[in-house]
Amino acid sequence: MKFLQKLGRAIMLPVAVMPLCGLLMGIGYLLCPASMQGGEISGLIPLIGLYLVKAGGALIDHIALLFAIGVGVGMAEERDGTAGLASLVSWLLITTLLNADNVAAIMPGLSENASLAFAKIENPFIGILSGLIGAFCYNRFKNTKLPDWLAFFSGKRSTVIIAGVASVILSAVLLAVWPVLFGGLIFLGEKISSMGYIGAGIYAFLNRLLIPFGLHHALNNVFWFDTVGLGDLSHFWAGHTSADVSWSLGVYMSGFFPCMMFGVPGAALAMVQSAKKDRRKAAIGILLSGALCAFVCGVTEPFEFSFMFAAPVLYAAYSLLYGIFTVITAYSGFRAGFAFSAGVTDLFFSSSLPAAAKTWMIIPLGLAAFAVFYIVFRFMIKTMDLKTPGREEEEAAAETGNADTAVSGYDIDAIFAGIGGRENIVTLDNCVTRLRLEVKDASLIDEALLKKAGSKGVIKTGANSVQVIIGTNVEHVAAAMKKKM
Repeated sequence: MKFLQKLGRAIMLPVAVMPLCGLLMGIGYLLCPASMQGGEISGLIPLIGLYLVKAGGALIDHIALLFAIGVGVGMAEERDGTAGLASLVSWLLITTLLNADNVAAIMPGLSENASLAFAKIENPFIGILSGLIGAFCYNRFKNTKLPDWLAFFSGKRSTVIIAGVASVILSAVLLAVWPVLFGGLIFLGEKISSMGYIGAGIYAFLNRLLIPFGLHHALNNVFWFDTVGLGDLSHFWAGHTSADVSWSLGVYMSGFFPCMMFGVPGAALAMVQSAKKDRRKAAIGILLSGALCAFVCGVTEPFEFSFMFAAPVLYAAYSLLYGIFTVITAYSGFRAGFAFSAGVTDLFFSSSLPAAAKTWMIIPLGLAAFAVFYIVFRFMIKTMDLKTPGREEEEAAAETGNADTAVSGYDIDAIFAGIGGRENIVTLDNCVTRLRLEVKDASLIDEALLKKAGSKGVIKTGANSVQVIIGTNVEHVAAAMKKKM
């Protein structure tokens, strides 16, 4: 649980950009419904809407990449950008090696389900996995010391290389494992489809539960598209009715409408009211835009990722509520469909299709969903002290790691003395071989003492700018000095 809560805090970094995504897409779809439903787009207002939709899509379509970098930086002991770079390297390697075209070339004769699995490899689970690889490699190997002839690749630079090697190995494992997981879910979907309305509820529950892993696509392909002879979404928008298929058309989509349009805002309100007073404004900033996005266009990720890792038990309950309301909605006779997701925009356009039924029921169903989601979230957050947005523990002081302040061949304390003491340093950085410093008083620099401490020389590049030549071990020297400072 401690690990998941730390992961949840790390994910808040990329989640912080999602309110922008939600607002852009929500407003954009209102101004330009055709961007989601199809049809000609003309006129100033619709074009502005399309522009906003594309802007929001630039973020939501690459949410997995944002997670890779955000988790890498957030899980690193020193929140160093090197961990983010290592995570990006991991993401690029895994998603490229497991790209459907590359896999087909490596493994000719791949089954249709396996090909479908790798077509969905750029998902949040892989993003989070890449972030964890980058952070682990950084935390574990950032102080690696190599022989002098390899010293350029030691320290933080080694973490990127090691993350790359680890990602290549992991990709080989996923090459065998990923299609099995994906195929298993398709098999499960086929079994669920024979269970009627209860099966629809189980599907909705699993659909939400699998979102963190990106595996919900496997079930969606079973129920929404004609992968195994169902295709709830395809038939609904083709103008068919239940008489044309072997199930109640729309049953695998309808239950999402009350949950996304009303349940998510209810849960968001419970979170805002449960937030600590001094953090409530920040919580509103994340949750209000997420609720708006869910209501307008059915995009729920900005809301869901704000708490799923920080409070996994609450996310499980959230997924269960989807299942329950899907069953209730199925028995109520309410039928609606979506081309994009279960927001008010799709509800409006699908209400005129032949399979639509009792769409007015969205009001009582929605109000019930709002109330139930609110009560469940408020009760669980308070009684279980769950760390939802605005209730996180105070950020712990940054860990300094295990960096050794003793660097072989260098006297760190003597280097400080040669620079004029720690108090004389304004900024400290390094390049490949040199310490780069801004000092208060350059006259205090003692070149003889610095050479005795292990430096190769001193260069004054300005009135207060000094470069101390160390050599290929400069990164370790700089790290040791920063730790002592």
